[in-house]
Amino acid sequence: MRVQMSDTALVFIDPQNDVLSEHGKNWGAVGASVTENRTVENMERLFVAAKKNGYPVFISPHYFYPTDDGWRFNGPLESDEFKTRTFACAGALDLDGFSGSGADWLDRFKPYVEDGRTIVVSPHKVFGPQTNDLVLQLRKRRVDRIILGGMLANMCVESHLRELLEQGFEVAVVKDAVAGPRHPEWGDGYQAALVNYRFLAHAVWSTDEALAQMVEGAAARAAE
Repeated sequence: MRVQMSDTALVFIDPQNDVLSEHGKNWGAVGASVTENRTVENMERLFVAAKKNGYPVFISPHYFYPTDDGWRFNGPLESDEFKTRTFACAGALDLDGFSGSGADWLDRFKPYVEDGRTIVVSPHKVFGPQTNDLVLQLRKRRVDRIILGGMLANMCVESHLRELLEQGFEVAVVKDAVAGPRHPEWGDGYQAALVNYRFLAHAVWSTDEALAQMVEGAAARAAE
C-alpha cells in the first residue's frame, strides 16, 4: 500500500477518555497496552502529520445513550460497558455532562478533533461501522485508502478494518497507534489483533513507517 494525497485519509476509532485516559473506566484492562505502545503519543503524531500535510481525518466514536439501556441482549464486552457506563452520554441531542466525561475526547486530542476540519461521524453502536455513516462520509470524499488506528485493537479497530476491507477500501493499520485489553481468562486482546491485522490488512505499519508514507505522499503531490 502506498499513501496518496488524493485518496488517503486518517481514521481513528474511539479516541475517548474511557479507553485512553488513566482516569478512564477501562484503564485497568487497557492501561498496560496503551503505555507500552505509547498509543496516545503515537496517535497525536499521526494527528499532527495529517493536519500539517493536508490529509483528511475521520473519527468514528462510540456513544451509548439512556435509550440503549433497552437492549434485550448483549455480548460480554457490551454487558461490561453498560455496567460501568463506558461511553455513556446524556442523549443523542443532549451534551449535558459530556465535557470531561469518559465519552469525551482525550484533552490532548481536542485541538485536532475540534478544529472544524475533522469529520466526526455518527457513533457506532457495537464494534464496526455498519451502524454509522463512516463509509458514506469516506465515499463522498472519494477516499480509497485508509490509515487506521485507535481503540480497542481487537474489538472496534479490527471490526472497522474488516468492514472497510469488505467495502473495497485499502487499509493500513498502525500497530503502535492502537492498544488492547488484557483479561486473566480471555487473554491479550492486542496480541490477538496483531495476528489478524497481518492476515487481513494491506499493510501493518509502525507510526514511524506511517509518517514516512504520509510525508512521501505529500511530497509526490507537491511535485505534480
